[in-house]
Amino acid sequence: MAKKTEMESTPIYRKGWFMGLAAVVLVLVLLALWTVSMYNGFVTLKVGADNAWANVEVQYQRRVDLIPNLVETTKGYANYEQSTLTQITELRSQWAAARQSGDVNAQVQTANQLEGVISKLLFVAEAYPDLKASQNFLALQDELAGTENRVAVSRKDYNDAVRKYNTAIKTFPGVMFAGMFGFGELPYFEAQAGSENAPAVSFEF
Repeated sequence: MAKKTEMESTPIYRKGWFMGLAAVVLVLVLLALWTVSMYNGFVTLKVGADNAWANVEVQYQRRVDLIPNLVETTKGYANYEQSTLTQITELRSQWAAARQSGDVNAQVQTANQLEGVISKLLFVAEAYPDLKASQNFLALQDELAGTENRVAVSRKDYNDAVRKYNTAIKTFPGVMFAGMFGFGELPYFEAQAGSENAPAVSFEF
């Protein structure tokens, strides 16, 4: 067995070797703690975004639950195009299917389409004085108006939560770890194209 050199056997050498080892271990521990902290931060932001989306779902489900009553009430007063009523029914089913599947993009798309059709339905109703005076219709209209306000607030909260999460995973140093941990970008809830314009309506009497 090779004998230790005189330097290797000195207390100063051994002390320096242990200090070097301790420094390496400390760096590894700090790196591990930092990595765990990054992961926990991603989880916290993702949970916040998921919770905000759940609140959006609650408000949209509330709107969807009001649709059958709205359609039945308006059918008794006005001769709407059958395609409009059919579209509302189909979109309501699509929303339920998208929510059950957990497909956020499909839910966003369906919710935007549903919003446009409901706006059209309420817009057409303005042409019927008897309908506008109906207590049932007025009550449903108020319920929908309240729901739309809650939807707007929930969507804003969701987009704010998504912005924080997406920023964290796309900026340094988060971008170095997000993919490794399986954290992907979340979609924003964007308004339907053309929603700022009044719906085009045709009447059939």
